[in-house]
Amino acid sequence: MAQAPSGLTLQQLRYFIEVAAEGSISAAADVLYVAQPTMSAAMKDLEARVGRALLVRSTRGVRLTDEGAEFLGYARQVVEQVELLEQRYLGRPPSRRLLGVSAQHYSFAVDAFVRMVRASDAAHYEFALRETRTWDIIDDVRTLRSELGI
Repeated sequence: MAQAPSGLTLQQLRYFIEVAAEGSISAAADVLYVAQPTMSAAMKDLEARVGRALLVRSTRGVRLTDEGAEFLGYARQVVEQVELLEQRYLGRPPSRRLLGVSAQHYSFAVDAFVRMVRASDAAHYEFALRETRTWDIIDDVRTLRSELGI
């Protein structure tokens, strides 16, 4: 990839995190109330700035490259640190943390997930259950889209 000016923005990192979570540029754009072409351009600019392909695009959406998965971990750390600074010094309320679970369609997994949600502090966590195939579950955990795979 051609070299572009250096410097990343928090907005780009937040967009990238959402694209990784949704597995789709269009879906991430919808969640963040951004036009799809704007989101797509932001991802291309991010890849140009870091000089690496972070996403593999297909007609079914996007998936992270190996470097994209590594980049995602660092992006999450940066965004979380900024949120901590804002909470501490700007008096912002803490954001809710996402706890993602990927599982095959098993009723026991759904039942356990529902019990976990009911027993947990909904003020601090946002829960997501994604039912999918085995190899997608493994990929979700590997790329940090989900914290738990069943």
